[in-house]
Amino acid sequence: MHNEILRDREYITRLKDAIYEQYGVDATEITPAKRGYYGETWKVRENVGCYFLKMDYLPFHQKNYQRSLTVIDYLCECGIDFVGKIVKTRKNELYSHFDTAIMGLFEWVDGENVETDQTKSAEYQMLCQIYALTKPGLGIPTASFSNDAAMRFYEQWEALKSAPKTDANCAVLSIFERFQEEISHCASRLLQLAERCQGDESSFYLTHGDAGGNFFIGDGRNYIFDWDEAMYAPLERDAWVMGCYDWARKLFDDTLKENQIPYQLRLERLAFYCYHMYFFYLGEFMKVHPICDKSQRIQEYFEDGWIKSRIKFADTI
Repeated sequence: MHNEILRDREYITRLKDAIYEQYGVDATEITPAKRGYYGETWKVRENVGCYFLKMDYLPFHQKNYQRSLTVIDYLCECGIDFVGKIVKTRKNELYSHFDTAIMGLFEWVDGENVETDQTKSAEYQMLCQIYALTKPGLGIPTASFSNDAAMRFYEQWEALKSAPKTDANCAVLSIFERFQEEISHCASRLLQLAERCQGDESSFYLTHGDAGGNFFIGDGRNYIFDWDEAMYAPLERDAWVMGCYDWARKLFDDTLKENQIPYQLRLERLAFYCYHMYFFYLGEFMKVHPICDKSQRIQEYFEDGWIKSRIKFADTI
């Protein structure tokens, strides 16, 4: 949510004190760092360096954040140096608490969030290093082929109908009514593809879920940040967003082969994830909407061409 809640001087002072108490970092300045979707993100400066502070106040998301720190720590222990380096607390813990937030501190990386067709080769190479390190017991969820994402969204839609009739809520309900036919079509297709893919849940790997959206370039190096949605899943979970393009599917498969990852993309799984993620993103908007108005973002989601092009591809499978 990019620090959408303004913080006063007293809050910043308390935060500085907490960072020193828990991490031993004597912060001289704390400024907003607009990275990530959930929570508050800050750039923390001290005399000898900078840090990235990510704070998650949302109860429904905090567990994901905690699990992501375990994943990042594991990857760093395995020699992966492009996922963010956690700064542990004085007690050697991966995170701490501030008010009701879960707080994690990282080494700062000067970089820019960039995703283009040209960055896909580097992204897929980096992901293959992650896939090779897949192991059980990391405490992250395992994906399943189901229509749960659509069912949860419909429950959120029904709940909104009985929520207070604010301008924001009415705007979202109006948008859903406008696109009701599209939503219904995607829900039906998701169920069909889920049933088609069920029965073969083999070859699951450690996946990111939105590596392209978190691809950073800084200091001449590439990074993949924000592992909050790490999950054991088929590799189509990472490939679906570009899977509508022949060249991207070939590049993904060729990169897997080059890195000796025994997997080849399956069209039915790509299509499943197109519909699944369609509802996943709607569900994420709806989770945050009661806290901060997402009506404009939801409207843009339906009107922008990027998600429609993925659905158009999935409709051919």
